[in-house]
Amino acid sequence: MRRAPLPPDALDDTDRQLINRLQEGIPLTPRPFAGIARDLGLEESEVLARIALLRELGAITRFGPFLDAAAMGGAFCLCAMEVPEARFDEVMTLVNAHLEVAHNYDRVHRLNMWFVLACDRPDGIDETADRIEAETGLTVLRFPKLKEFFIGFRVSA
Repeated sequence: MRRAPLPPDALDDTDRQLINRLQEGIPLTPRPFAGIARDLGLEESEVLARIALLRELGAITRFGPFLDAAAMGGAFCLCAMEVPEARFDEVMTLVNAHLEVAHNYDRVHRLNMWFVLACDRPDGIDETADRIEAETGLTVLRFPKLKEFFIGFRVSA
C-alpha cells in the first residue's frame, strides 16, 4: 500500500537526531540501543519506541544491516518498471514477495517503480528479474552497477 508523504512536522528534533545517529552504525554489543540512547540523552526504551514509531509512520522503511552482496560473490542491480497506476499495488506486492528485492520505491515518472535486486550469485539478477516479468507481464529494466558511490544522508534538526 502506498503511503502519503509525511507532513513536515511529523518528526521532532530528537527523531531527526536518532535517524542520523542510526546511520553512523550500531555497535555490536549485547545492548546496542543503550549506547545510542546514552549518546542522545535518552532512555533505551525511548529509542526503541521511537524506532518503532518511525517505521510505523514510514519515515524509515527498512531497519536492518546492509550486506554487500557483491563483496560476498553476489550482485546488485537497480531495476525499474513502468507500472499502470491501476495495477501499482498488485505489482508492488508481487515484486516485494521476492527475497532478492532489497527495497522498492514509487516515483512520479513514466518508470514509476524502482527497486534493487541483491542476489547471492550474479546470474540471480536475471533469474529474479525474469520471474518478476513472468508474474507481472511487465518489463523489468536492469541497470547494473558500474561504479559504487557512498553518500551520506543527514536529516537536519
